[in-house]
Amino acid sequence: MQTILRRRALLLCAGGAIACSRSERAAHGGSPPASASNQVRTMEWDLGPQPWGAGRAVIVVPTWGEPGARFPVLVALHGRGEALKPPAEGARGWANDYALLHAIDRLRAPPLTEADYAGFADRSRMVETNGSLARQPLGGLVVACPWLPDLAPSRASDVEAYARFILDVLLPRVRSETPAYSSPEATGIDGVSLGGAVALRIGLTFPEAFGAAGGIQPAVSESQTAEWTALARTARARRPGLKLRLLTSHDDYFHDAIVGVSRAWTVAGIGHDFAEVVGPHDYSFNRGPGSIELLMWHDRALR
Repeated sequence: MQTILRRRALLLCAGGAIACSRSERAAHGGSPPASASNQVRTMEWDLGPQPWGAGRAVIVVPTWGEPGARFPVLVALHGRGEALKPPAEGARGWANDYALLHAIDRLRAPPLTEADYAGFADRSRMVETNGSLARQPLGGLVVACPWLPDLAPSRASDVEAYARFILDVLLPRVRSETPAYSSPEATGIDGVSLGGAVALRIGLTFPEAFGAAGGIQPAVSESQTAEWTALARTARARRPGLKLRLLTSHDDYFHDAIVGVSRAWTVAGIGHDFAEVVGPHDYSFNRGPGSIELLMWHDRALR
């Protein structure tokens, strides 16, 4: 029955290409924690008009570390709910709506508790995360959160224009104005839902620009498995060291399609990390496991 419901949800979302979920548009799951932290400073950038709309971004920069400390860079793309908002508001998706700053605070002061997962704690995974933090504290990331327009992740021309903004406008400024490393090996891209699919497509299309690429509940469809496998195979051939990660959850609308892509990658010999965690496809997930998983994986993958 769950498989049937998931497939129905995928059909309602136009096979994942539209990357639409009722959760992203309406079910906000309560108010997020306060969007402030003494562990980071945030900047809001106006990056001017772009071919697809206004270029806006929120940049999250760690305030800890020795003088002169530098950090890897993570480009984090939001879901479709924020794509439907005005650019300045949508760019705040990770920092405000998804409680990224709260997650940073908690990862800097472990151990994590079930409350940090917003009701979706997988106890064994929480214990594993706490153990990792005990062995190696969170190193920190400069997280660049650009506004993502409501584009179709399967349409190559749309994604390429947005990718050029990431590569030619956003990342050069991040590296110029923040304590960010400049190497591709220290640069990651990831996102959730619509943002997860777009992040994967950009990372796999431009593998020389990134050390790691992932998707959290990426809006993919079962009919796209062969395409995603071909993209990953080509990307890994061009950049053998590219780290890849797929993450879904038990009640994710795109669960079956993501599992299918992961299995196809395994059969094709494309090494990657895969995780299936607890939770739905909505804001409450983003505010709990979503932000924690985003930060933890890239904090380790980019070092």
